[in-house]
Amino acid sequence: MIESLLPAYVSCAATREESVPDGTLFPEEEALVARSVPKRRNDFATARACARRAMGRLGLEPVAVLHGKRGMPLWPEGIVGSLTHCDGYRAAALARDADVLSLGVDAEPHAPLPEGVGELVVRPSERVRFAAAAGIHWDRLVFSAKESVFKTWYPLTLTELDFDEADLTFHQEDDDDDGAAGGTFTARLLRTDPALPPVLDGKWRVEDGIVATAVLLRPDWRAAGGAQEG
Repeated sequence: MIESLLPAYVSCAATREESVPDGTLFPEEEALVARSVPKRRNDFATARACARRAMGRLGLEPVAVLHGKRGMPLWPEGIVGSLTHCDGYRAAALARDADVLSLGVDAEPHAPLPEGVGELVVRPSERVRFAAAAGIHWDRLVFSAKESVFKTWYPLTLTELDFDEADLTFHQEDDDDDGAAGGTFTARLLRTDPALPPVLDGKWRVEDGIVATAVLLRPDWRAAGGAQEG
């Protein structure tokens, strides 16, 4: 699913398995989740199993994926990437930094956000745009898309971006015969940084009960006049 949102030079791996065999984690990774509840450990381990499959497709040896501030994955030198996990879906997307400056992926269950959360995530302008849409839980899609935006933003700025600091517009393509839906989106950043263009482009898809989104920023975005591929 994630792979359909990203170009071919991004190595993607995903699973719907809820857990992986013991011994999947490197000792350094085990130390990070030694005291975690089983669900947290499973999320951590399955996402890293996907990451190592994606590494292999780039011709890399498997290595531990630790994390820094705000849970940012720490990748091998020359690699950029993003991880995501939710009930029923885990995925990793990796690329060489010669091809990609930064990227973010996110997956969520296709269901309404918990009561009260939507008011924190969806801007009033966004709510007006999506009010007439049917068949899509747009509040959840907005949440996922902003997660992808923030995962793209943070490694380049090392500063946090609030949910109300990105204003999203979605474009929906025709639904597939199997009931899946998808399209593109643009995120206008209301807090700018010289490391990123003022607008990021992304793609989204809803399929088999999962919402998935992705944002990709190429290294040459300045030379391209701010345009970049999602």
